[in-house]
Amino acid sequence: MTETMTTAPEAAEEVNLVELMNKRAQGYGMLARLFREEVDMATLRELQGMRFPQATGNATVDEGYHQLFDYLKRAWDDSVTELAIDYVSTFIGHGVNGYSAAYPYESVYTSERRLLMQEARAEVLATLRENELKRGDWNEAEDHIALELEFMQRMALRCAEALADNAEDEAIAYVRTSYDFLENHLINWVPMLVT
Repeated sequence: MTETMTTAPEAAEEVNLVELMNKRAQGYGMLARLFREEVDMATLRELQGMRFPQATGNATVDEGYHQLFDYLKRAWDDSVTELAIDYVSTFIGHGVNGYSAAYPYESVYTSERRLLMQEARAEVLATLRENELKRGDWNEAEDHIALELEFMQRMALRCAEALADNAEDEAIAYVRTSYDFLENHLINWVPMLVT
């Protein structure tokens, strides 16, 4: 009788971790782009060209993909203007009460008085420096969701590069850094941002 099932080590070998990390980086990069600024025509076309999974095993995620797909197949050139209006009303809001927008800064959700430039910003800045990353010509605080997502993108890219170079310990360090950042930052406030 021949063995038809693969063992765990054989199954693990089938996963291309470099490709997986590069896809992870692409996902974080796209999310960062969408949170950084309004959708332009090039981004809309890129989104329309994306393929979405039909069945992830998570009904909520599947419904989200379905809604995104339906919107994108109906989107047209004027949709860029509609999306810009949505972006501004979502992230800038219409009032000064501190609750009229989904402010894309970690400090707003983790500081007692919902203020910008608090402890979370200092922690993210320290993490960027520890990992020899600079924010470039970024004009927003370091705890902006786009920059935090870009950090996750950079860690995934570095991990992919380390894996391609067979630097396993280095790759593991990047995964640990990503995990710690996810646990200490994104998971602590993004659920409040999106509700």
